[in-house]
Amino acid sequence: MSVFSGMRISASALTAERLRMDVISSNVANVRTTRTEDGGAYVRKVALFKENYDEKLGMLGVKADEIVDDETPLRRLYEPNHPDADEEGYVEYPNVDILVEMADLITASRAYESNVDTLNAQKSMISKALEIGR
Repeated sequence: MSVFSGMRISASALTAERLRMDVISSNVANVRTTRTEDGGAYVRKVALFKENYDEKLGMLGVKADEIVDDETPLRRLYEPNHPDADEEGYVEYPNVDILVEMADLITASRAYESNVDTLNAQKSMISKALEIGR
């Protein structure tokens, strides 16, 4: 195991959590979007992570595997005067719940901060080890 493997793992987690926060911010920005380019309401997105492992090098960290659509049903509200209302007067709104998004954002933010602290601790340990060698 390399001296820098811990730093590589923390750096990969920083990248993954940053993507997760970007996906969350996209969800929040589209909480009221009833019409997209594909037609229909915006569908909540979720970033999925997976382990990044190499047989020779060992653990390389984590990576964002894909961004998938949340399969929870869209919200339907009765608004007959809305331009996107169907023939029954219902409008489909995104399946984005602000409370869930904020909780996910806090979790991602804390994970990001934790990895920054870990990276700084590793950097400090390497620096102290180099000082011992003088």
